[in-house]
Amino acid sequence: MEVFEQTRPKGSVKNPNPTHKEGPVAEAIEEQTAKLPSDVFLWASLASMGVSLFYKIQGENEKALFVGQWAAPFLLLGLYNKIVKLEGHD
Repeated sequence: MEVFEQTRPKGSVKNPNPTHKEGPVAEAIEEQTAKLPSDVFLWASLASMGVSLFYKIQGENEKALFVGQWAAPFLLLGLYNKIVKLEGHD
């Protein structure tokens, strides 16, 4: 039976790559977005879906598609916000 040597990661769990640092702009953005509740992004996503449905019912298909596509970016921003809150930045 072979015994495998367990290797330890070079960085910490918080920062697995200690040579990489965020720039001042990214750090400032993360500090500001971390102040927002995560619910804001969820509600914004649901609102964009609702407005899209309204436009679709009104027969304004181009507006409905335009506004409806905002839902996914809002959800991604909410996920990013949650990760920054849990893990922090450099």
